[in-house]
Amino acid sequence: MNWLNRRVRGFRLVDLIAVSILTVLILGVYLAKTIAGGERTKIATVERQIGAERARIRLLEAEVSHLEQPARVARLSETYLGLAPVAFKREADPDALPELARKPLALPAKPVEATPDPTAMAPAEPAAPLAATTQVAAR
Repeated sequence: MNWLNRRVRGFRLVDLIAVSILTVLILGVYLAKTIAGGERTKIATVERQIGAERARIRLLEAEVSHLEQPARVARLSETYLGLAPVAFKREADPDALPELARKPLALPAKPVEATPDPTAMAPAEPAAPLAATTQVAAR
């Protein structure tokens, strides 16, 4: 008797093998699609996080550009450090630099005031960029 024609409980052995292989293939495709769906969800989550981080970077760059404005830095240096622009009579030509290097350094006549607490140096300015940053991060 040929193994193709052999019967097990009324079914040919070839039919049983074919049905079992088909069942395994169906389950394999189902599992592959399920795993791919999970990966697709993870990819979408990471892409949303990347977009949120890019928005946060743009906000932080805008805040840095605001904080580094020359007029603001000059105002803070005058207010808290007592610094001022160099007077015209104090400027030197490049040719005069070797002579100035040989002279002793003249100290200022009045003593410099003690600087206030460094945490109090920043003036009260609106914190809109930081509030927007926390809103973006909360999404």
